[in-house]
Amino acid sequence: MNLATTKAVITGGASGLGFACAEHIVKQGGQVTLIDINPQAGADAVVQLGAESATFVQADVSDEGQIQQACDHAKQFMRSINVAINCAGVLAGGRVLGREAPMALDHFNQAIQVNLVGSFNVAKAAANLMQHNEADADGQRGVIINTASVAAFEGQIGQAAYSASKGGIVGMTLPMARELTRFGIRVMTIAPGVFLTPMVAGLPDDIKAALGASVPFPSRLGEPTEFARMAEHIIENTYLNGSTIRLDGAVRLEPK
Repeated sequence: MNLATTKAVITGGASGLGFACAEHIVKQGGQVTLIDINPQAGADAVVQLGAESATFVQADVSDEGQIQQACDHAKQFMRSINVAINCAGVLAGGRVLGREAPMALDHFNQAIQVNLVGSFNVAKAAANLMQHNEADADGQRGVIINTASVAAFEGQIGQAAYSASKGGIVGMTLPMARELTRFGIRVMTIAPGVFLTPMVAGLPDDIKAALGASVPFPSRLGEPTEFARMAEHIIENTYLNGSTIRLDGAVRLEPK
């Protein structure tokens, strides 16, 4: 599989890492269906990518019915789905024992629902359609790429909810990959470090500089295009399966 033949469903596809993946795929001749909760950003993204190459569906990744409809729309637009890239996510920071009160369970659950349940929801809906694709020479019918975080391994103080959600993504990668082998569907996860996403871009310049300086080498924030190129390599390298790849410049998060 290569980007020219890629028919990708991308969550969080209207901005940040998701849009970078979409742009990279479209430039190489592939097609994308962007799934996002922001309708204006989604419409703007389609204009940038071109209506023949991209379509947008507003959907909540944690909603089973909405994602099923989104994948059905994607199949109708692209004729098939052979790649799913999960980039939708929330930070959900906060201490377990806050100054005023313990963390509300709803706050913890939001991270789990969007980051973990959302990734699973999209993966299983996409895989259900991928299993009917014509297999290539390796017997491959599709690939699922999830997004975790280095916080899955070295969560900081205030990241209990976020780290739990991202750790769950890492944990389900191998068993899902093992299960889907009989359908010729690969499952991989990328664990990015500190990237220049819209959430980080809004921080003061001195904080962004400090974040970049904390990365051993290269000492800067990761670029969304670098994430997109990693996704490209996973799509094209059939032997990558069932693993999590850290894309982090050797950064290791401190406790706080």
